[in-house]
Order: sequence, then C-alpha cells, then structure tokens
Amino acid sequence: MVTQRRKPIFIAIIAVALVWALACTGYIVANHYKVTPDKVASYLRAHDLKHLSGADRDNALRELARQLNSLSAEDRRKARLDREWNSWFQDMTDAEKGQFIEATMPSGFKQMLNAFEQLPPEKRKKAVDDALKNMRKTRDTADADADSPDPKNSGPNRMGELSPELQKKVVQIGLKSFYSESSAQTKAELAPVMEEIQRLMENGKLFRNPQ
Repeated sequence: MVTQRRKPIFIAIIAVALVWALACTGYIVANHYKVTPDKVASYLRAHDLKHLSGADRDNALRELARQLNSLSAEDRRKARLDREWNSWFQDMTDAEKGQFIEATMPSGFKQMLNAFEQLPPEKRKKAVDDALKNMRKTRDTADADADSPDPKNSGPNRMGELSPELQKKVVQIGLKSFYSESSAQTKAELAPVMEEIQRLMENGKLFRNPQ
C-alpha cells in the first residue's frame, strides 16, 4: 500500500525532472545558435574573403548577412568594430557591397529615409551629430576595454567618423536623395550612421528637447 501511494509522487518527480532537462537543453541549444558580436568576429577570422571565389564566396557573404541581421542594433555596432570587418568590406567588389547593404538593411529603413527627408536642415544636422556621437562612444568604450586598440579603427573611415563633405551633403540634400545616387563605397560608409539615426528616431531621442 505504501508503494502504491508513493508511486504518483515518484512519477511527478520524474516528470518535473524531464521538464527541467528539456528546458535546460533548449536553453543550451538556443545559446549555442544565438548570434553574438563575438561569433561574427570568429566567422570573419575563419573565412578569408579574398581567397574565396564563386559559390563559396557568395555563400560566405550570405552567411555574414544572415548573422548581421540576427543581431540587435547595439550588437550590430559592436560587430562592426572588429578589425576584420573593414578587411572584408575592402575585399568586396562594388556590386557585392551594394548587395550586402541591401541584404542587411534593418526593417523600417526606407520609412526612416522618408522621415529624414521631411526634417528641416537643423534637425537633419542634429540627427547626424547625435548618431556620430553615439557611435564614437561605442567605439571609444570598446577601445578602452581592449588590451590593445585596433590600429585599423583609426583614420577618417573609423566608426563614428564621417567626412565633413558627406555630412554637409546629407544635411543639405537629404539621406534618401543622396543615398540613392551614391556609390557602393559611400553607401557602406553611410549605412552604420543611417542605422543609428533610425534607432534615434524609433526611441524618440532625436525629437526630445535638450534639458
């Protein structure tokens, strides 16, 4: 009788243990496949684009685009800080750069372009200034945390920097008009800035009055 009374308890304990085991397994599997800036960096280092051609090259670029699209806006910025990122972009052809940028545009990107186009010049300038300021902060934090700052993360094309000429054109002409007529290289330089402007618009920081 005692054994019969305890049997449901044992079954319940086993069921709970199985549920926990499945949950833990699911968590481990999800973490294993979750894309992070570190995993993107590992992927970039494991594949040398200039030594790839044909289908292998196309597949490598598609996989990088997939990984980038899996990241949050903050993690996308961190991923672009890796020293291999610029090397990959330098090794891409103009056509590949254009295709990659199109493939990795965040959702709502075109709506952001239209919204930016409607802003007066002073608001456009604020948007660009604030975006670059945030990007510099991310870059400088990464440099401060690194044992040795990336030497490639310097110069006029480093993250958070945009030539005065480009800034002026974006403010005067508008992102949508200027972006549509730009070369693949210019689009590559503008893409991170545009993503940051989109983030500022979405969280409302761009339109808040300074205190």
